[in-house]
Amino acid sequence: MEEVDELDQVVDRVAGLDLGKTGLVACVRVPSDRSGRRQQEVRSYDTFSRSLLELADWLRAERVSRVAMEATSSYWKPVFYLLEAEGFECWLLNPRHVKHLPGRPKTDTLDAVWLAKVVERGMCRPSLVHPAPIRQLRDLTRYRRTLIQDQTREKQRLEKLLEDAQIKLSSVISDILGVSGREMLEAMIGGQRNPRVLAQLARTRMRTKIGVLEEALTGHFTDHHAFLTRTMIDRIDRIGADVEKVNAAIEEAMAPFRSAAQRLDEITGIGIRSAQELIAEIGVDMTRFPTPGHLVSWAKFAPIVHQSAAVTRAGSTGKGNPWLGGTLGEVVAGLSRTHTFLGERYRRLVRRRGKKRAIVALGNSVLKIVWHLLSDPQARYQDLGEDHYITRHTTARRRRTLIRDLELLTGQHVTLQPHAA
Repeated sequence: MEEVDELDQVVDRVAGLDLGKTGLVACVRVPSDRSGRRQQEVRSYDTFSRSLLELADWLRAERVSRVAMEATSSYWKPVFYLLEAEGFECWLLNPRHVKHLPGRPKTDTLDAVWLAKVVERGMCRPSLVHPAPIRQLRDLTRYRRTLIQDQTREKQRLEKLLEDAQIKLSSVISDILGVSGREMLEAMIGGQRNPRVLAQLARTRMRTKIGVLEEALTGHFTDHHAFLTRTMIDRIDRIGADVEKVNAAIEEAMAPFRSAAQRLDEITGIGIRSAQELIAEIGVDMTRFPTPGHLVSWAKFAPIVHQSAAVTRAGSTGKGNPWLGGTLGEVVAGLSRTHTFLGERYRRLVRRRGKKRAIVALGNSVLKIVWHLLSDPQARYQDLGEDHYITRHTTARRRRTLIRDLELLTGQHVTLQPHAA
């Protein structure tokens, strides 16, 4: 028999909360005077601050040591944060892990009772909820990414509008809102329609394309297009100004984590912005993840294995944090073009497994590196080099293969000796 490290996890005084937008149902379970029995009481509260403070007073009077709730939309946040500030140990639970048994009626009261029973018996694990500084940083980095996405959408709308006017500027200029492109657009908005005059506004290297620009600027740009172009450019500029404000707020929020961000910035492919987003999503306290594998599994960058009847099937990675996935996707896209160990690893995997699996595998490697750098403040990233596989693995594997083939061919044991000079 194998001895496993499991203790009796029964919690004496526990509360389960079934949350809604305007109200919640709370079930408190405590020990009973009769042996082997439990007492429970169910109450309903509004989700306004005054009602939540009344709930906290009731839980304190019952000496509740743990409060559990499901991650229902964003309704859990004010309740969780208020009770956490009141000194309670709060557990946020994944709804998939505490789903009510089938075949039973489903009501808010029964759901609250079920949550309390599951938690008091230690049949679930809490989800990761970062401390307040990380949560605030995460709000800022996510909002910045949203603003940048909105700005990109507006640029795409502007490009489609110019195509509608037969202005093929994006076919000649990589950035239509660069110095040359913006001056041409401003001139068209101001009423200039002559393609020769517009093409002469090109700057520096763009002046070598004046002939092509004249062709690209020949269209039917009207006052209607000018109005929409003006509106879109102004919106793009406003979003850009908002992004700069958010950047300043992020720099201020990053003050306690600046050294960690600098260590992550040393990884090829991770810039300071990606480092900020990684810290905002996974935090800096790696004691929450005992091993790098725990972090990778939490981020859903490791395939799920399904085993049944001695048959093992590899499943998908599952749905993880989309914000973290987006950041890792950008990091991998940058790494794929570098002459580094990780860049070569990506190219080797792409040839054998395809792009999607290569992205997941490289994201897995990046997360493991991040875990080690955040776990040990003295650790530093050192690239193994693009030729690591050739010098360390491919050559040794080729040598073993040749020795084995020669032994099979001759029937004799082969031993390598250093070549005499």
